[in-house]
Amino acid sequence: MSASPLALLKDPTLLKTDALINGQWTAGNSRFGVTDPATGAHLADVANLGPADAEQAIAAANAAWPAWRSKTAKERSIILRKWYDLLMANQDDLGRIMTAEQGKPLAEAKGEVAYGASFVEWFAEEAKRINGETLPQFDNNRVCWCCASPSACARPSHRGTFRLP
Repeated sequence: MSASPLALLKDPTLLKTDALINGQWTAGNSRFGVTDPATGAHLADVANLGPADAEQAIAAANAAWPAWRSKTAKERSIILRKWYDLLMANQDDLGRIMTAEQGKPLAEAKGEVAYGASFVEWFAEEAKRINGETLPQFDNNRVCWCCASPSACARPSHRGTFRLP
């Protein structure tokens, strides 16, 4: 029998089995097993979170907004670019984790990491170019100016739709 694909990780600390909420790793009230779909072998037990945990995560995200909003566009861009760089630096290991848990070919998983990271890179670049805009008006005595800025975290309402706090 071959070794677990996770044994081949260059950086085993990338495999997280707990959930990150408000900067703290939480195991949750229960766990569930993740198996390798190719072999059926047990890979890990991960946190099984519920609605209260989701609400706690949303509250933590909302509490983090003031600090994020106070950063300049360039500062936000640097943070997002660092995230992109980390994703790409760990593309092999992240692809290996995806292969182990999803059963997809390693090349496809690594491609998916690069594809997802490309969105982070795009937003990192666009973060530097957030500008306001003057919109045409029906009255020459008025000006409508739009200013783009980070907004709050969307959260599900009781009807299942998303709303901003």
